[in-house]
Amino acid sequence: GGGANWTMAFTVIIVTLAVKFFFKGFLSAAAVLIGLIAGYLVAHFGFGLVDFSKVGFAANFGMPVPFKFGWDINWAIVIGMCLMAFVSAVETVGDVSGITKGGAGREATTEEIQGATFADGLGTAIAGVFGALPNTSFSQNVGLVAMTGIMSRHVVTIGAIFLVLCGLSPKIAAYVNTIPYPVLGGGVIVMFGMVAAAGINMLSDVHWNKRNMIIFAVSLTFGIGLQQVPDAMRFLGESDAGKTVSMLLGTGLLPAAIIAIVLNLILPHEGLED
Repeated sequence: GGGANWTMAFTVIIVTLAVKFFFKGFLSAAAVLIGLIAGYLVAHFGFGLVDFSKVGFAANFGMPVPFKFGWDINWAIVIGMCLMAFVSAVETVGDVSGITKGGAGREATTEEIQGATFADGLGTAIAGVFGALPNTSFSQNVGLVAMTGIMSRHVVTIGAIFLVLCGLSPKIAAYVNTIPYPVLGGGVIVMFGMVAAAGINMLSDVHWNKRNMIIFAVSLTFGIGLQQVPDAMRFLGESDAGKTVSMLLGTGLLPAAIIAIVLNLILPHEGLED
C-alpha cells in the first residue's frame, strides 16, 4: 500500500487508457501490454523493485514429465474435482458469452459454447497428465477482447502456440515472474473492470420480470454470502470430503450457479412474468 506501489499501478492504468483512446491501430490494440511495459520500467528504473536473482538459476529449456508425481486416486478429491469442473464449465459459458458480447455485440452460439467447454475439459485432462493445475478460462481475457475488439481464432491460436513454446523455457518463466505485483495489479484493474462491464452489458438484455429478479437475487445472495462467510460450512466436518465440499461452496460461483439453475427449473412462469 506504499506510494511506490500506487505509482506503479497508476502508471499502468494511465498509460493503458492514454494509448487506448489517443492512438489507433496496433498501438491501440496493444494498450494493455504497453501499459504493463511502462509500469515495469517504472518499477525497475524508478524504484529498483525488479529482482532478477532467480533468473540465473533457471534452465534455458525444460520438458514436462508425464505423471512426475506418481499415480494416486483419492475418491474424495476426484468427486471434488468433478464439481470443480462443473464450476469451470459455468465460468467458461459466462466467459464465452462475455467475449462475443463485448467483442462482436452478439450472443454466443451453441457451437461456440460447446467448443469452448470441450477445449476447457481437454486442457484440464492434459494438464493433469503433466502434474499441472486444472485449466480454466481466463476471465481477464473477456476484458481484453472487449478493449481490443479482437476475437479472431487465428490470433488466439498464434498466442497459444507462443505460450506453449514459452512454457518449455523455465528461463522465460523466471523473467515473467520478475514483474512486480503492483504492475500486474494495475493491468488487472483495467481488465477486471471490463469484465464487470461486459457482465452488466449482458444483464441489460435480460427481461427483468419478477421470476428472473427472484432467481438472480437469491442465487447472487447465496454466492456472495457463502464466499464472504466460509465458516457457515463448518457443519460439513473436517473429513476430506467435507473440506472439499466446503472449499467448493466457498468459491461462491458453484452455489450461485446451482441455485440459479434449480430455481430456473422449478419456478413456474405463470404469475411471475409481470
